[in-house]
Amino acid sequence: MNGTTPRTNHTTTELRVRRGGSGDPERHDVYRVPYEEGMSVLDALVWVRAHVDSSLAFHYGCVNANACKTCMALVDGQVAYLCTARLAPEGARVEPLPKRPLIRDLVTDTVPDDEKL
Repeated sequence: MNGTTPRTNHTTTELRVRRGGSGDPERHDVYRVPYEEGMSVLDALVWVRAHVDSSLAFHYGCVNANACKTCMALVDGQVAYLCTARLAPEGARVEPLPKRPLIRDLVTDTVPDDEKL
């Protein structure tokens, strides 16, 4: 053993997430999440739901594949897929799509009106 302490890199960043349902007063919860270069916003949301707040609602069908196209939200004010939007070291603000009916948290109704029964 050479007497050096192994280095650990526990970098974290903030994820600010719009919470609540339709008609609820707007509020944002802030979560400290582990940060690694290249991770997606979806990675951070999945971590929050698994380790901090299981009530956080968001929709996705895949991770990092951009195949399902169901994880669309606003990331720092821009429409993005959560699975391909990269989390910045300074964090991110995540909100539901503004022109879709809000169901809860980041989940919006994305079914076109003419396809509803």
